[in-house]
Amino acid sequence: MKFSSQEEYGLRLLLRIAKNSQGEGMTIPELAEAEGLSTANAAKLLRILRMGGYIDSERGQRGGYKLSRTPDKILVADVMTDLGGKLFDNTFCTDHSGMDLACTHEIDCSVRSLWSMIQRVVDGVLKQTTLADLMINEQHLNSKLTPVAADAIDAFTAVKEIKLSL
Repeated sequence: MKFSSQEEYGLRLLLRIAKNSQGEGMTIPELAEAEGLSTANAAKLLRILRMGGYIDSERGQRGGYKLSRTPDKILVADVMTDLGGKLFDNTFCTDHSGMDLACTHEIDCSVRSLWSMIQRVVDGVLKQTTLADLMINEQHLNSKLTPVAADAIDAFTAVKEIKLSL
């Protein structure tokens, strides 16, 4: 399983804007150079972030991109959904039905159950992570997310045990 480069670079651009200590907006060329991206790719990602309501752009000499709200009000789950969608959603089975209109496993699908559970665990972590959390440091975020991930694993184990006892 992989996250796309669009999600990775989009989140990094948003984080770079959030960490900009100058208080002035950052331009597309500045952001592209700072993240090692082409200006065209940075512009495309910044457009998605602006359309999602995470950043504002201002024209002119003092222009550039700034956050549209404080970092603690921006959920990473929302950003990731806008940048690339979910790993698994309700359209997954129809999108991956092969040459048929409906998946051959539509009635009883253990694979769908697996992807759904993985999505719930990922959502549980991402919905509890803000852009402000990403601005601190890796150790801080690890200490915050370790219990969240453990809770998700515990919930999965409990569901598995209930199913086995049935």
